[in-house]
Amino acid sequence: MPSVGIAGASGYAGAELIRLVHGHPDFELAVIAAGSNAGSTLAQVHPQFSSVPDLASMVFADTTAAALTGLDLVFLALPHGHSAALASELPESVRIVDLGADFRLEDAHQWVTYYGGAHAGSWTYGMPEVRGLRSQVAISSRVANPGCYATAITLGLAPLLEEGLAEPNDVVVVAASGTSGAGRNAKVNLLGSEVMGSMSTYKVGGTHQHTPEIEQTLGRVAGGDVHINFTPLLAPMPRGILATLSVKTKASETQLRSALENYYANETFVSVLPAGQLPVTGSTLGSNAVHIQVAKDERLGRATVIVAIDNLIKGAAGQALQNANIMYGFTEALGLSTIGVAP
Repeated sequence: MPSVGIAGASGYAGAELIRLVHGHPDFELAVIAAGSNAGSTLAQVHPQFSSVPDLASMVFADTTAAALTGLDLVFLALPHGHSAALASELPESVRIVDLGADFRLEDAHQWVTYYGGAHAGSWTYGMPEVRGLRSQVAISSRVANPGCYATAITLGLAPLLEEGLAEPNDVVVVAASGTSGAGRNAKVNLLGSEVMGSMSTYKVGGTHQHTPEIEQTLGRVAGGDVHINFTPLLAPMPRGILATLSVKTKASETQLRSALENYYANETFVSVLPAGQLPVTGSTLGSNAVHIQVAKDERLGRATVIVAIDNLIKGAAGQALQNANIMYGFTEALGLSTIGVAP
C-alpha cells in the first residue's frame, strides 16, 4: 500500500486531502506537514477530525524534504511559489502531485508576469477529462494539479473549442468563488463582516493568475491561441465555484449540447445537465463532480456555458487524488464521490 505525505496539511485543501486519503482503501496516510503548525496535533488544527482517534493524534511535522523522504507519494498543498524548492529536494522515486501553480505554466514569461520569481519549469498538467491528458498523467511521476477556476472554465469550454464551435478570441468569463479559494490565512477582506451579505470583484482586467493557465490549456485544445476576458467574483459562501462562460458561436444550442455530451459521455465526474436545469454550487458541495449546462442566445449569436464545482474538491484535493489514482493505475474514482452534500 503506497505511503502518502501531505505538505501544507494545515490549510483548507490540505484538510480535504487528509479526509480523502484517510478514506481511500489503497493509500496509507503516513505524514502530515505544516509550517507554523508543526508540533500541533491534527485535531488541534482541524477539529473535524477529533472523532477519529488515529487521525486526531497525528502530529504535524515540519515542511522539509527530510520529513517526506521515504514516502511513495506526496501531495504539495503549499502557497504558490513554495513547491518547487521542496520538490527539488525529494528523490525521483517519490511521486508528487503539486496543488500549487509552480509547475503549471510552460511559458517562463507568463510565470514572471503573473507570479513573479524564477520559473521552475512545467510538469504534466493533471486535468484528466481534457482529451490527451489522462494518458500523460498515467505515465508521469510528477503532476501539476490545475487551479480551481481553471478547472471549471476549461472543462466548460474544451469540447466547444475542440470542435470549432466557439470563436477562440471572444471568450468572456464571469465566475464566482467561495472564500476558501483564497486560503486559510487571515485577511481583512475575508472577514465575515466584510463578506456576509456582499459580493465583490477582484483581480480584474486580465490580472487573475489562472488566466494564462486557462489560455494555455484551451489553446492546446483549440489548436491555436485562445484569449479570455476573466472577471472573478468573491461570493459570500465558504466554498464552491459557479462560472459563466460566454462565447460567440454560429452553432445551434442542440449542436453545442451534443458536443458537450459526446465529449463527456464516458466521464465519471462530469455531468451535462438536462436542458433547462441550471448548475448550482450546492449540488456539487463536497464532491468531485462537475455540473455543466449550455444555453444559446440566438439574438446575439452567443452561447453561455454554466459550470459548477466544489473549489476544494474537484478544484483542488479531489482532482489531486483523481490524478494520483491514475498515476498508480487504480480505478479513477476510488475514494471520491460524485454526490454532493445538500442542502
